[in-house]
Amino acid sequence: QEQVVESGGGLVEAGGSLRLSCVASPRSLSIADMAWSRQAPGKEREFVARINWISGSTNYADDVKGRFTISKDNDKNTVVLDMKSLKPEDTAIYYCNAKPLVGLEIWGQETQVTVSS
Repeated sequence: QEQVVESGGGLVEAGGSLRLSCVASPRSLSIADMAWSRQAPGKEREFVARINWISGSTNYADDVKGRFTISKDNDKNTVVLDMKSLKPEDTAIYYCNAKPLVGLEIWGQETQVTVSS
């Protein structure tokens, strides 16, 4: 069964850091890219960051550039989102998804990030 499992998140003070991890399975899954998105209370889900599984190229939303870093471990089918200098407006439910080379995107369960002011 194809699945994506997230971990990390939690509560942190403004200016702090958090790490989110995401593992895609099965290990044989051929991935095109993996990405993070988020949904704040009362807002639409928005893109946060993406990484290409082959080239390693990355894309970030403007409001997280310079603060968030997405990285990958191909051997472990894992993507990590390192978040620094967190702001209260980063508070949201965060989602990881894997885009296979063939087939539909696979979404993980939600993980909550709360940044207190």
